Amino acid sequence: MSTPPFSSAVYSARLDRASALAAEAGLDAVVVGPGPDLKYLVGVEGDTIERLTALVIGPGVAPTVVVPRMELAKVRSTAVGTLGLAVSDWVDGENPYDLVATAVGSVARVGVSDALPALHVIPIGERLGVRLELATPVLREGRMIKDAAEVAELRRAGDAIDAVHRRVPEWLRAGRTEREVAADIADAIVAEGHETVEFVIVGSGPNGADPHHEVSDRVIEDGDIVVVDIGGAVPSGYNSDSTRTYAVGAPDPEAAERIAVLVRAQQAAVDAARPGATASEVDAAARQMLTDAGLGQAFLHRTGHGIGVSVHEEPYIAPGNDLVLREGMAFSVEPGIYFAGEWGARIEDIVVLTADGCERLNTSEHSLRSV
Repeated sequence: MSTPPFSSAVYSARLDRASALAAEAGLDAVVVGPGPDLKYLVGVEGDTIERLTALVIGPGVAPTVVVPRMELAKVRSTAVGTLGLAVSDWVDGENPYDLVATAVGSVARVGVSDALPALHVIPIGERLGVRLELATPVLREGRMIKDAAEVAELRRAGDAIDAVHRRVPEWLRAGRTEREVAADIADAIVAEGHETVEFVIVGSGPNGADPHHEVSDRVIEDGDIVVVDIGGAVPSGYNSDSTRTYAVGAPDPEAAERIAVLVRAQQAAVDAARPGATASEVDAAARQMLTDAGLGQAFLHRTGHGIGVSVHEEPYIAPGNDLVLREGMAFSVEPGIYFAGEWGARIEDIVVLTADGCERLNTSEHSLRSV
C-alpha cells in the first residue's frame, strides 16, 4: 500500500487508545506483530516471517517499530512514516530482540498480540526476562468500537457486495457448476469496488447444508436451493460479508416456507441489535423464532461475528456471550438452517450499532429469490 488509507490523526488516536487500554489492564508494554492488529494500528500489512517485524507501544513507551532493513521502505510508506514513529531497523546477523528490549525498557508486565508466533514470542520473553501474556483484551477493545472513518469504509464495502448480489441472477442457473458461478462472482466482487476477494461460497442443493462449503464441480439443477455467501476487502482493507439464498426455478413449497421463517428470524435479531443488549440476547432473538417454528435443531452455528480489518473478529454474537453491546460495534447477523443431504439456507447482513439501534449495511433483497 503506497499511502495510508486513513489520516495521521486516525492512526494517532488508535495508538493513544491502545496505550491507554494497556495502562488500564496493568500492562507496561505491548508487542504487536504482523496481522490484523498491526494493520489496524499503523496500516502495516503482511504476514509473520522468520525475520521479526513488531510495533512496541504502551504507557510511557515511545511507539517504536522494529523492522528488517529490507522492509524499511514499505513500512515507512504507512502511518509509521506519516506519524514519524521511531524505527529500529536491523539486518541479518543482528539480534532484533535486543531492539525490542531497548524499546520496552525496564518493565514488569508485557503483552503480545495473538498473531505473534512462538518463533518470536519465546525469544522476546527470554530477552526481557518476563512472562509474556496475551494482549488480546487490550487490542480487541480498540478494534471492536469502530470510528467514523471505519464505519464509512464498512458502508462502502457493504454497498459493493450488495451490487454483486444483485447481479447473481446473471450467472446462477441450471446446467452450470458451482465453480463456474463462483468464478463470475469473484470477477464481479473486484469489478464492483473490492481490491481482493476473500471468499466465495456457492452451495447448491445438498452442498448448501454445509455452512462452510466453498465450491465444487456439482452441476446446479432446476429446483435447487443455493446459498451464496461472499465477501472481499475494499482498498482500505475493510471487509464485506453478505449471504443470500436463491432458488433455481420454482422452489419446493415447504423449503420456501422454512426460508420465510429464517428471513423473519434474521430480522428479529437485527431488531434486537442495539446498545445495552448482550451478544447472547441478539443470538437468542433469532434462535427462539427458529425454535418456535420447529427449526431450532437446524441452526448449527452462532448468529454473527464482528468484522473490520478481519472478516471474523470480536464481538461474537453467540449463546453464552454476555458482552454488552455498544455504539460503534460492527458485526454480522446471519442465522441459517441446514438439512443434511437436502439443502441449506442463510441470510446475512452486516450491522453497525448506533446510539439507539443499528444501521444495516446490506440492503439487497432478503427473501428467497427465484432465478
